Amino acid sequence: MAKDFTTREENYSQWYNDLVIKADLADNSAVRGCMVIKPYGYAIWEKIQRVLDDMFKETGHQNAYFPLFIPKSFFSKEASHVEGFAKECAVVTHYRLKNSPDGKGVVVDPDAKLEEELIVRPTSETIIWDTYRSWIQSYRDLPILVNQWANVVRWEMRTRLFLRTTEFLWQEGHTAHATETEAIEETERMINIYAEFAEKWMAMPVLKGIKSPNERFAGAVETYCIEGLMQDGKALQAGTSHFLGQNFAKAFDVQFLSKENKLDYVWATSWGVSTRLMGALIMTHSDDHGLVLPPKLAPIQVVIIPIYKNDEQLATISITVNDIVKKLKALGISVKYDDRNTQKPGWKFNEYEFKGVPVRLAIGPRDLENGTVEVARRDTLEKSVYQLIDIEHKISHLLESIQENLFQKAYDFREENTNKADTWEEFVAQLDGKGGFISAHWDGTSETEQRIKDETKATIRLIPIDGKLEEGKCILTGKPSKQRVIFARSY
Repeated sequence: MAKDFTTREENYSQWYNDLVIKADLADNSAVRGCMVIKPYGYAIWEKIQRVLDDMFKETGHQNAYFPLFIPKSFFSKEASHVEGFAKECAVVTHYRLKNSPDGKGVVVDPDAKLEEELIVRPTSETIIWDTYRSWIQSYRDLPILVNQWANVVRWEMRTRLFLRTTEFLWQEGHTAHATETEAIEETERMINIYAEFAEKWMAMPVLKGIKSPNERFAGAVETYCIEGLMQDGKALQAGTSHFLGQNFAKAFDVQFLSKENKLDYVWATSWGVSTRLMGALIMTHSDDHGLVLPPKLAPIQVVIIPIYKNDEQLATISITVNDIVKKLKALGISVKYDDRNTQKPGWKFNEYEFKGVPVRLAIGPRDLENGTVEVARRDTLEKSVYQLIDIEHKISHLLESIQENLFQKAYDFREENTNKADTWEEFVAQLDGKGGFISAHWDGTSETEQRIKDETKATIRLIPIDGKLEEGKCILTGKPSKQRVIFARSY
């Protein structure tokens, strides 16, 4: 199935693109920079959605939906926000088409120009805070803990499936609070939820930290983030949570009457993850044989393939397999019995290996005689023979083992590719070598941060939340520094 599949060593970028297409995750669309998420890819996204949605609701959040279109004037109300997104906005100027005078197709009707242009949402802070103004009058109306699952549009020049597309899917939480303390607690709570999801479900170890001013979300007072390290040594921002202070409340005049009977502006947060997590999942675990999926997010956790020569053998095998399927499903394990007669077993083996199905069972007449089944695990490609007795619990334990192994393998990779640099020469050598996370001193100025980015394409991925204070000198300027930060080239 993957004879023409590029290896990671040959061309990592091509390997990624080939994998997304050949594993039936997504495809390029007729609209430049946009993607079609195929059923198998969307099934993974649905699992991501389901888990995160439950985690949000467990912490008191509710889902809502806000408009796709935002009046242009709303973006003018928060200066840093509009500056941050102005170059990425798609703008609707007309509301109607008409037949072309030459009879060839349609044209924009010049008489249908909007009085005010509409922005196709790149993010929803402005439309939501305009709405919150009518929802909030008193401290009794707070907190508001709202999330929405939606699509957004950011006009990208260089796109890559899942990692950076003009339109993408995401969730965005927007909360309103009576105090600064509550809002900061919410911001930290949500970045911790993202980190827990990344590590326990995606099996992807992440660093947690705060963004530097240059990398901070437009309009935020502070941005918290999680960062993963991909197999090519580049970092990937996997989730962000923003403490917005009172910036948007002031911009949209959202005030409330406090318990002390005083008018005050509301405190805000916003937080989100997107289909970029799909790219992170692929690049954290997959290999030169195709996709590798952690069991907790795999649409199919177990596939069973019969080995037979005639319909009579298939019928006999199916009796045993159907019993196995029933027992696995009773444990909440998603299983597929592939008894298609249009493809040979070897072809099926390759198909499910490439699609990253965590466990494959193969069973034939000899297995029935011996009361056994052949078990192949995708993470290590190892094969074993299991007795059919209590097979469902054995497979359940195997899935847990695969989940743990994938996390440990990714964690070990990150540790091996996280290094300190104390001089500019060390810093550049590591970046141009194996890359990875580099812990280094920075003098704290935006100017130095920009110079480093311009000269190396590396950015400050985060300032560690739990980073220890340590006297040192900035790798570029030699000026004093009290804490190391994490640099990397990134997606």
